[in-house]
Amino acid sequence: MKKIVSMAIMLCMMFCLAGCNAITIDGEGEAAESAGNGSIGLSVSTLNNPFFVSLAEGAEEAAEKAGVKLAVADAGDDSAKQQNDIEDLISRNVSVLIVNPVDSDAVAPAVQNAVSLGIKVISVDRVVNGVDVDCQIASDNVAGAKIATEYLIEQIGEGAKVAELQGVPGASATIDRGAGFHEAADEVLDVAASQSANFERAEGMSVMENILQSEPELKGVFAHNDEMALGALQAIAASKKDIKVVGFDATDDAVNEVKAGKMTATVAQKPELMGETAIQTAIKLIAGEEVEKSLPVEVELVTK
Repeated sequence: MKKIVSMAIMLCMMFCLAGCNAITIDGEGEAAESAGNGSIGLSVSTLNNPFFVSLAEGAEEAAEKAGVKLAVADAGDDSAKQQNDIEDLISRNVSVLIVNPVDSDAVAPAVQNAVSLGIKVISVDRVVNGVDVDCQIASDNVAGAKIATEYLIEQIGEGAKVAELQGVPGASATIDRGAGFHEAADEVLDVAASQSANFERAEGMSVMENILQSEPELKGVFAHNDEMALGALQAIAASKKDIKVVGFDATDDAVNEVKAGKMTATVAQKPELMGETAIQTAIKLIAGEEVEKSLPVEVELVTK
């Protein structure tokens, strides 16, 4: 009887040990570089904007070249959807989360959850407020907006009336580009209007139409991105007024308008390079390598 009991105890111990091994999370108890399943998740603010399409394509090409699995989620400029997207990527056991926030504050809880689960996080183009991410990859939005505004001042002269078309409220790009604009404009220009058009071309046109009605003496416009700038150009063309427009992002459509002399200038970022850099950085994090906390991507002014 004692032998039977002893054998039963041994068998129970063996099954318990086997069970422990069976439910071990991938990478648990191993080196940090093995956390997750080796895949990467990219939560992008919207794929209804050429800039972010280029960013996602840069990431996809780099991931394919490196042979790593990449899952891309389009938030559609909806903060609530982005939070759900991130939770879904977490459930897929990704090793690295790359996030391009719709709203830098609203995305923070979901990103913090990823961090608490040991997932490495990279923010791209926009910051995540209040969360210590592993790496931030972005253009110098403040400097870019400042040089664009300084060029606008050269074209229209000091004291001229201008309008500012702002991006999505709360987005770090909106905050930073607004700061750069006002740093250059507030002392030398008459900022007659500052309104959000949510980085959208159609909204840029409608907002510009309203501003033109209330500010007939307008001489210049600084838009936080090219989509809004292009929308503003449509409204200005319909009004037959001579108003200088400067945008930000150097999308293909905007650069063509600059070349044609219809748009005054735009600021060139390199979204494909951002996406590529994000993937390369993610691969280093998966391997347990140290990376820089901030990786700036250069910007430059594009004029005719």
